[in-house]
Amino acid sequence: MVKMTACFSESPIKPPTALFAVTPNTDTETLLANASETLNSAREMASSLAFELEGPQRSLLLAIHQLLEMSGLLVDQALDQVAPT
Repeated sequence: MVKMTACFSESPIKPPTALFAVTPNTDTETLLANASETLNSAREMASSLAFELEGPQRSLLLAIHQLLEMSGLLVDQALDQVAPT
């Protein structure tokens, strides 16, 4: 009969403090590409919803769309500098 023993560290495993996290060693190109895709998705959602609304709510969503568009342009420019195509 084989006797099995378990090795336990002295300190308990601490739960993560964040619900979501970015892998620390992810390269800049990958981070920027994912940020660009996320901004594009948010921009499309804002645009789609804006055209279902009227008045101040529509104006607010169009302003959010514009901010997302400008942010996307900045990220895309940074991506082009890091990894020219």
